[in-house]
Amino acid sequence: MFGLQNPKTFFNFSSSNIFWLKVIFLLTAIVGLFFALIISPKDYLQQDAVRIMYVHVPSSWISLFIFAVIGFSSFLSLIFKIRVFSVYAKSLAPIGLVFAFISLSTGSLWGYPTWGTFWTWDARLTSMMILFFTYVLYVVLWRWIEDYFLAEKITNIIGILGCINLPIIRYSVDWWNTLHQPSSITISSAPTIHASMLFPLLLMFFSFCILSLLIFLLRYKYEIISFRNKFND
Repeated sequence: MFGLQNPKTFFNFSSSNIFWLKVIFLLTAIVGLFFALIISPKDYLQQDAVRIMYVHVPSSWISLFIFAVIGFSSFLSLIFKIRVFSVYAKSLAPIGLVFAFISLSTGSLWGYPTWGTFWTWDARLTSMMILFFTYVLYVVLWRWIEDYFLAEKITNIIGILGCINLPIIRYSVDWWNTLHQPSSITISSAPTIHASMLFPLLLMFFSFCILSLLIFLLRYKYEIISFRNKFND
């Protein structure tokens, strides 16, 4: 982790690996979509509507994971004054925002044929919407506050406080009686989803992870260059 304190670590990594990340993303996305849309079977109740899962679930996982990284990075930046972690968090936030939006929108599309409505104030949906608006607040404050160090401090606090919502999202289906189905994949137990659906789901998740890393590295380079230009003028 201490190597991450040096901005050159990620800068050099991104410069030398962007091409191969693009190749890996394209290959995994094509294969993943082929399995998700053609090879994987229909659900016996939801029919083809279940295929929304292959975009919705990975987007949800990634948006949660990214905010957890933002919270951790914000903590290191605020408490230990390791400023490069603020750059990591700032670079990741728009990516997490997009995936949170995809999660909510695809969840609404999936909810209509399943629940008969695009939206309900279900505990999982509501807590996920709170995460989305936390992302929005984080990104907007970086743009609105002209003083870099003030923006850094405020967004660090938001990043840390926003993590309170993550376990609520994760366990909302267990703590409350909700329309949203329980998790099909958990660390503590075997998946309840069939292998024919699990494989394309994990493949799409891996593809989205590579895409997130690719965009992060590009944004990180931009943020580092912008920071240098801002304080060298």
